[in-house]
Amino acid sequence: MARIKDVAKLAGVSTSTVSLVLNNKGYVSAATRAKVEAAVQELHYVPSEVGRNLSLNRTNLIGVIIPDVAHPFFAALLHEIEIALYDYGYKTMICSTGEKKNAELAFLDMLRRHTMDGLIIGAHALHIENYQHIELPVIAFDRYLCDEIPIIRADHHQGGQLAANALLKRHPHHVVQITGAPTVHTTAHEHEDIFAQVIKQASVPLDTIVMPANALQPKDFSIAAREVFERYPDVDAISGTDLGAICALREASRRGRRCPDDLSIVAYDGTYLTRLAPQTMTAVVQPIPALGRRAAEAIVRRIRHEELPSLQPLPMGFQQGETC
Repeated sequence: MARIKDVAKLAGVSTSTVSLVLNNKGYVSAATRAKVEAAVQELHYVPSEVGRNLSLNRTNLIGVIIPDVAHPFFAALLHEIEIALYDYGYKTMICSTGEKKNAELAFLDMLRRHTMDGLIIGAHALHIENYQHIELPVIAFDRYLCDEIPIIRADHHQGGQLAANALLKRHPHHVVQITGAPTVHTTAHEHEDIFAQVIKQASVPLDTIVMPANALQPKDFSIAAREVFERYPDVDAISGTDLGAICALREASRRGRRCPDDLSIVAYDGTYLTRLAPQTMTAVVQPIPALGRRAAEAIVRRIRHEELPSLQPLPMGFQQGETC
């Protein structure tokens, strides 16, 4: 395998000149550059990525931590982030924390040791104290970590209102909301709080099924959907994330309930799953492509010490389906 010394010898230049050409840094005459490039081609020389990154003090690698890579919302978000980061010249390292102990801390340690250039945190961040006063490039997605770390998010206040108002138009008598565990401080929980406020202001009875922490698998939502009908047989309106809403629709069908005749369901997230169900789900739609692009832009600007873009919550969309 050819080394940089071999390239320098064949081109008749110093190794530092070869390094300047390979890294496109400093001034090198056109004639010398041509000699070096010809030697690289002739020797089939492949520069060491590790060595190059050490010399430039960068890795071109950004970590993304999410709860579950198989979850439809996080899978779609990750897809958008990865594409956007690639366009910026960065590669993505993915950490799915769902069933891994201390995985989040391991990634944060990698950032501290400069084995990646930045970190996007979309996991449930149970170790918030580790992020306080951190001076490394970190962006939070839908999570509150500390005042110094910017948050990328959609307008969940608007989302909660959209979901509640969609159900209220059907004049329900008993609403049940499937919610996430309140174990961590997330901006995404805002839509559940606002939803509850709007429903209660309309004087409609509201009950809640709380999912266990990190319960993100379809089987977990199936259990929650069964619990809705077993605990509240008179329920006639349900709200939950896409998986929760779809499992509720399936459980309703199994019990002979029909949407939207005697049961209304609104999903929250609006991923592709809502269009694959037996009925197209009525859904509040998160702007996933825009969220992914904004998260990528923010972390890249943070790495480059540039001013961040506007971090105002992005507006929600609404999908009128057949379930409400």
